[in-house]
Amino acid sequence: MERIRERLAFEDANTVAFLDRRPVFGGHYLLTPKERVVDMSGASDGLLGRMFASANAVAQAVEKAMDADGTFVAVNNRVSQSVAHLHIPIVPRKQKDGPRGFFWPMTRYASDGELWSVRDRIRKETRSVKK
Repeated sequence: MERIRERLAFEDANTVAFLDRRPVFGGHYLLTPKERVVDMSGASDGLLGRMFASANAVAQAVEKAMDADGTFVAVNNRVSQSVAHLHIPIVPRKQKDGPRGFFWPMTRYASDGELWSVRDRIRKETRSVKK
């Protein structure tokens, strides 16, 4: 959990968002509920609503911080979950960035310094978005 705390860019009463160590693109975040929930079927409607409100705030911050044209926001519901915990990937996108559908290669940050720089830019932007 400590490594996740280092990559944290957003936290509220119900959720946390942290940089994925193997991003599709730099600035790829995972937003998870603090409550232990395996998938959407185990989450209350209230929690899902609060999660998507947080996802909206993080997506806005990611777009601004990464100078993205938009974001990809989704939920893997059991299939393709590398961890058995509900999470919403938030991936910055640019027009014609190449990936199509679900055939996105995972990458790595060139260094921890690059990861921390991305985290800090997005942290800064999360302070200014409205939820």
